[in-house]
Amino acid sequence: MSLRFARTEIPGVVVVEPVVHRDARGFFLESWHAEKYRTGGIEAIFVQHNHSQSARDTLRGLHAQHPRAQGKLVRVIAGEIWDVAVDVRRGSPTFARHIAIVLSADNHRQIWVPPGFLHGFVVTSEAAQVEYKCTDLYRPEDEFCVAWNDPELAIPWPVASPVLSARDASAPPLARVRERLIEYAS
Repeated sequence: MSLRFARTEIPGVVVVEPVVHRDARGFFLESWHAEKYRTGGIEAIFVQHNHSQSARDTLRGLHAQHPRAQGKLVRVIAGEIWDVAVDVRRGSPTFARHIAIVLSADNHRQIWVPPGFLHGFVVTSEAAQVEYKCTDLYRPEDEFCVAWNDPELAIPWPVASPVLSARDASAPPLARVRERLIEYAS
């Protein structure tokens, strides 16, 4: 059995289902293998690795960077999240559309969020620990946020009143940050 790379309705966004080897001691899996992931459509060089812990109903997002956009390979090592990637590449045929997937420590899935996408998640378990590799360094001057509940995006979040940071709570709608978006390259 090999890794499974599932393409989504939005080209470039890939769900990865790793092979999990289980026995009486526990499990083992490869969370990154450059050659195998390249074959599966994820050609990335990672320069930063992040780890967060959040309580139930915490919503982090929606975030992106421009001009130094980040691609992110996201996975959960404890708990469960509902993860979202939104295409915000100007001129993209899937502009403003999103992909949502449950990532958990139990299902071991990962999602590849390419550069030019907003990313966010909400914690659906008591707590969750999320790790993600990034293709560019975090640069506060390049980061921008979009309102999690922007009607233009119509994301059906599984929580009505999330716990938000002050910055995420005051994030503008997508229409107000269009100049921050990267051009779609077909």
